[in-house]
Amino acid sequence: METKKEFMLLFRYEPTNDYVPTQSEMDEMQQSWGSFIGNIAIQEKLVSTHQLGFEGNQIFADKKSSNGIYLSNNQTVAGNMIVKANSINEATEIAKNCPILNIGGNVEVRSIQPM
Repeated sequence: METKKEFMLLFRYEPTNDYVPTQSEMDEMQQSWGSFIGNIAIQEKLVSTHQLGFEGNQIFADKKSSNGIYLSNNQTVAGNMIVKANSINEATEIAKNCPILNIGGNVEVRSIQPM
């Protein structure tokens, strides 16, 4: 029996203040995420998942800090999920169903190394 490995899916998107989704769109997105996460859980491949808020601080090498979240190429990390899979290719196939892709976001799949 092959032991499954753990992979992290990092969800990124470009936040905007120009567009505010309707309640119906928000409900649909919440349902999509629920289905996405639920299907992974049913397959016993879900380890954990977290949605990140917009409150944050950044700490730099010189120990100074600033309020706010990190943006790179106008994108921020929206959350993460750890899944069990036989390979990075299997984890990538899981990620292809992520609802963040429907709003122009992206998913990065990374192997996890024990510390």
